[in-house]
Amino acid sequence: MNAHPFDRLRLRNPFSFAGDVTLWLIAALHVALLVVTAFVLFSVSPARAGEPPACTGEDLLPALQKTDPATYDKIVAEAAKTPNGKGIFWKIEKAGLSPSYLLGTMHVTDPRVLAMPTGASEAVADASTIVIESDEILDEKKAAAAMLMHPELTMFMDGSTIRDHLSAEDAEKLETGLKARGLALAAVARMKPWILSSFVALPACEISRKAAGASFLDKHIAENAIKAGKKVVGLETLAEQLQAMADLPVEFHLQALIETLELGDKMDDVVESMTALYLAGDTGMTMPMLEAVAPSKPGQDESAYAAFEKRIVTDRNKIMAERAAPLLADGKVFIAVGALHLPGEQGLIELLRKQGFTVSAVNG
Repeated sequence: MNAHPFDRLRLRNPFSFAGDVTLWLIAALHVALLVVTAFVLFSVSPARAGEPPACTGEDLLPALQKTDPATYDKIVAEAAKTPNGKGIFWKIEKAGLSPSYLLGTMHVTDPRVLAMPTGASEAVADASTIVIESDEILDEKKAAAAMLMHPELTMFMDGSTIRDHLSAEDAEKLETGLKARGLALAAVARMKPWILSSFVALPACEISRKAAGASFLDKHIAENAIKAGKKVVGLETLAEQLQAMADLPVEFHLQALIETLELGDKMDDVVESMTALYLAGDTGMTMPMLEAVAPSKPGQDESAYAAFEKRIVTDRNKIMAERAAPLLADGKVFIAVGALHLPGEQGLIELLRKQGFTVSAVNG
């Protein structure tokens, strides 16, 4: 009898420090698809782009609930401690202003995600201003050009390639993983490891949908807003997002790349599990779930997590809240940003409340 996907992920100590791949995966869903958006135009083969493979990931949590209820209960208990960990669609109110709304997103093209929760489409239609993480995603060629203006953020500038930083075995795994997604290692060999991680971590079906022209949720919302004559504003520049990733040590990203390669197709199960939690509005369960399924290794340095959380999540949350404030002052705003920016004591919801807004879950 075949082992269940959860068993294949080699569950160890569920609440020990998670592997670097856990941290990277969160960053990937915030930033990587934006990068893939630009590079995929030049890198993915037309044949592969026209023949999207089926998505094969399985949600790990239902089986876990049956086979290891104690671990599942720990995940639920950890999620319950997370402020604002339930709900992806929120109403923002302040006396004298028309209501605004906040939608947590996943930066994927999955049709289930694109559907949005009940009431979100109506809120978008009623809004005067649409706010997303970066409005540069609306023009992929300009986004690519913006990255080319800062090559040091995305590429090795010392003449080396990724092969120089990997063992022969890991380089072969990388080449195989890229080939499965219609990419040639030779075409992307100078790219930084975190960009390469995005190519092999995101499911092949996701890469192919993007190559075929599908828009991920944030871009889909912004494109429709432009067609409707609405104002679209970005809270960050693409260069700022790239800088946040580049600020983490290259050793961190190399280890994440290696661990992503080790997971191989099992990564599809992790992404599907994250998607299922997102669709259920259980954002507070995402981190505990990832900590349970990511391989932890002896001697892992918890300072890596602290650095990641501060630079990729907390610092950006503060910037988003500060830049959203003057926009929210006019009312009738619809904000769409990555769902993992919402929960927690330093999450966007709490930061907006500190600005004097009342923020309440619409469907949760």
